[in-house]
Amino acid sequence: MSGGNAIRGSRIGAGPMGEVERGESAPRLVISYYCARGHETRPAFSQEAGDDVPAEWDCQRCGLPAGLDPDDPPNPPRTEPYKTHLAYVKERRSDADGQALLDEALAGLRRRGLIT
Repeated sequence: MSGGNAIRGSRIGAGPMGEVERGESAPRLVISYYCARGHETRPAFSQEAGDDVPAEWDCQRCGLPAGLDPDDPPNPPRTEPYKTHLAYVKERRSDADGQALLDEALAGLRRRGLIT
C-alpha cells in the first residue's frame, strides 16, 4: 500500500498550462535600445504604459546605458579613478600648508622629548 498521497508524482502547478487556464496576457510593446558598443536590447513593456517608456535602459550584454536612437547612443559613464586619503588631502592643502602642519607637529614632538 502506498503512502497517503492522492496525487502521487505530481506537484502544484505541474502539467500543461496555457492561456486558457491563466487568462489572456497583457498586450506588450517591444522597444529597441542601443548602447555605444552597438548592442541592441529589446525589453517588453505593457502597452498601457504608453509614453512612460524610459528614455534609457541598461544594455543586457555589456551593462552600458542604451538609448532609443541607434545613431546617437548615450555616452558611457565616466569612471573616476580610485583616490587615496592622501590624494584627497593634497586636493585640500597646498604644499606650503602641508609643510607648515608638518613643522608644527614636529615642534610638538620635540617639546615633549619624543624626537630630537
